Amino acid sequence: MVEAPAVVVVRAYDDDDARDRAGVEEVERACEVGCMSGGGKMCLFTDLLGDPLCRIRHSPDSLMLVAETATGPNSTEIAGLVRGCVKTVVYGTGTTQQAKDDDPIYTKVGYILGLRVSPSHRRKGVGKKLVDRMEEWFRQRGAEYSYMATEQANEPSVRLFTGRCGYAKFRTPSVLVHPVFRHALKPSRRAAIVRLERREAELLYRWHFANVEFFPADIDAVLSNDLSLGTFLALPSGSSSRTGPGWEGVEAFLAAPPPSWAVLSVWNCMDAFRLEVRGAPRLMRAAAGATRLVDRAAPWLGIPSIPNLFAPFGLYFLYGLGGAGPDGPRLARALCRKAHNMARDGGCGVVATEVGACEPVRAGVPHWARLGAEDLWCIKRLADGYSTGGPLGDWTKAPARHSIFIDPREF
Repeated sequence: MVEAPAVVVVRAYDDDDARDRAGVEEVERACEVGCMSGGGKMCLFTDLLGDPLCRIRHSPDSLMLVAETATGPNSTEIAGLVRGCVKTVVYGTGTTQQAKDDDPIYTKVGYILGLRVSPSHRRKGVGKKLVDRMEEWFRQRGAEYSYMATEQANEPSVRLFTGRCGYAKFRTPSVLVHPVFRHALKPSRRAAIVRLERREAELLYRWHFANVEFFPADIDAVLSNDLSLGTFLALPSGSSSRTGPGWEGVEAFLAAPPPSWAVLSVWNCMDAFRLEVRGAPRLMRAAAGATRLVDRAAPWLGIPSIPNLFAPFGLYFLYGLGGAGPDGPRLARALCRKAHNMARDGGCGVVATEVGACEPVRAGVPHWARLGAEDLWCIKRLADGYSTGGPLGDWTKAPARHSIFIDPREF
């Protein structure tokens, strides 16, 4: 006798239902969040700190779905889940000069993140049911495109989206991660760093990122969020200071920008979730601990100590990274050093950013290759009645530009 396939019901997650919370936590525990680079058995797990909605809670319009299946006459279990959000972002076409001369072109997109299917329910169509239902919600919200991000090495996820769900491979940004040492890093003597007010940061971002893909229309909401710890502008030393005569405000900067500069903002992921590396060999744990002992005993040596990543640790995310000029990468490095020290004071284990493959200041971002990952973004057009004569064209076929904006609310 052939057993009938289990009926799977996809519905909205109920944050007030204790059973939903427990079911989601069980699925999260059973699923790997991602594997460390370089192969091996080490895997990266996420502790959501009891808040399954933490990765979309700060988004302007979001939804979490669960796939539920019956386990008995009066019992069910959650077999999978997915999170999604809808927002308005820049459709990145044209040239840099056009970005400065013309108003940016926006489009509404849906972003799929956190797709999980319990190991016992995989290869049964649960993941596709969740994606299909989320896309339906995106369409109801007026989204023209849906996109998702995964590690390039995550072959099952890539096959699901490109093979069964109709997505196209789109962009390949890199996640760059740097450990936070026990000792503070010395500030660069060749860079002057200005902390921008929120209004100044918004003006600068809307100017510089006006034509950058995925730049959010509500950047003001991002900058004013409590998790955003500040925006910092780096200029060659001697050209600017907050109190000195060289800094005349962001309006003067935008009217006549210097030949080289860099900017970034810091987002506190530590208050949203924690990470943990599991499965590391004992020898690796011992070696990492030894570097911390030496750094604690002689911080003036500047030993590159490895923080304890084998217990839950926090993360500061560097977003809005950009700049210009031949010294842009060097100035970006100075900003990363400042962010490192902020993370050290905040008790974080790592700082991270995500950048496009051709980001001009990428070369200045310090990182450890083994801790990072190569991402793959896939995209799908949702809107009906597509016409090549429209103002946007088909974004799924647009060539990659130098930069891409990573929204920290969905990192």
